[in-house]
Amino acid sequence: MKKFLVLFLLVTAVGFAQNLNGYKYAMVPSKFLFLKEENMYNLNLLTKMYLQKYGFETYYNNETAPDEFVISNCNKIYIDVLENNNMFTTKLKVVVKDCKGTVLATSEEGTSAEKEYQVAYNLALRMAFDNFGILKTHKFQLTDKIVETPKMEVGEISSEDLNRKLTVVKTENGFDLYNIENKLLLSAKNTSVRNVFIAVAGIERGVLQKGKNDLWYFEYYREGSKKLISENLFFNL
Repeated sequence: MKKFLVLFLLVTAVGFAQNLNGYKYAMVPSKFLFLKEENMYNLNLLTKMYLQKYGFETYYNNETAPDEFVISNCNKIYIDVLENNNMFTTKLKVVVKDCKGTVLATSEEGTSAEKEYQVAYNLALRMAFDNFGILKTHKFQLTDKIVETPKMEVGEISSEDLNRKLTVVKTENGFDLYNIENKLLLSAKNTSVRNVFIAVAGIERGVLQKGKNDLWYFEYYREGSKKLISENLFFNL
């Protein structure tokens, strides 16, 4: 029975490693849910550095990235860090997911009894990554794996410079809009207000909201300008 269990664990670990070897890219959030600020205690930067050390081309979720990175949600792994602290110990665990939210691998818990938060969180996260064997053995290999395309809703955008079909792809905290060439045009993040989203389109950052007649408006201030720019977007959500 023990031999069977050991064999099962070995086969499972190899399978996970092969899965991760099919990924060239990794996405790291700019802020973990258990923290109040972006890159608090330098944990997000530290996470990005470890992923790069282990051979992944890594970007933050709000960072400008190459077309190959943004063209698909399923060509990358998604990294999260979970907290499980108690009164005396800081405990962190690294979780690796795919584009469907399926957990591919989870690290052992990294711990620290240091009292200073900055030191404790860094030590715990370093321990989790240092003992994360599946990530440490990552080596990107091109595969013939066919990725199932998620169901998408299609709409249209009409503006001075764009008149093409858009693809709406739901994300964990909002949705993305892609053009017919699968190039990311706009990313929208949920807010506490219904049908109002924080949106990023290229270098422009603003607000996407639903108005009358089911029309969507992307409003922003171009850098160096005091004029409010409003673009109409037509798509089904």
